[in-house]
Amino acid sequence: MIEHDPIEIAARALAHRDRSRCELEERLAKAGVAEDKRADALEKLERVGYVDDERFASARAASLAGRGWGDAGIRHDLEGHAIAADVVAAALAGLTPEPTRAVELAERLGRTAKTAAQLARKGFGEDALEATFGAESAVSGP
Repeated sequence: MIEHDPIEIAARALAHRDRSRCELEERLAKAGVAEDKRADALEKLERVGYVDDERFASARAASLAGRGWGDAGIRHDLEGHAIAADVVAAALAGLTPEPTRAVELAERLGRTAKTAAQLARKGFGEDALEATFGAESAVSGP
């Protein structure tokens, strides 16, 4: 069996975009890298700053918020990348507040029931929707 360099595999994965530690761990496991070698490689990559879940979470949260996602949607996405709850909370805290984002989107897209439903699907909370569209127009998310 050919032994692959875990640092090289991870570096190729990181060449295109930042990734969470969990994503890299899964990639290394699929490549057949032994658990102890995966752990060593990931620790080295974290020490030199190539792997940083806080940076990943902040950048991912900002990207999703920029594409019109609400806090619940962003939280769900980051949790899917196995980001720790406190890191997720810090990433969300670094964003423009959700109600402000909801108002900006409603102004751009129109204050309609269709827009309210779209924001609910993208993870905007009931409070942000009510503040933006009024209690009678707010749509509960899925």
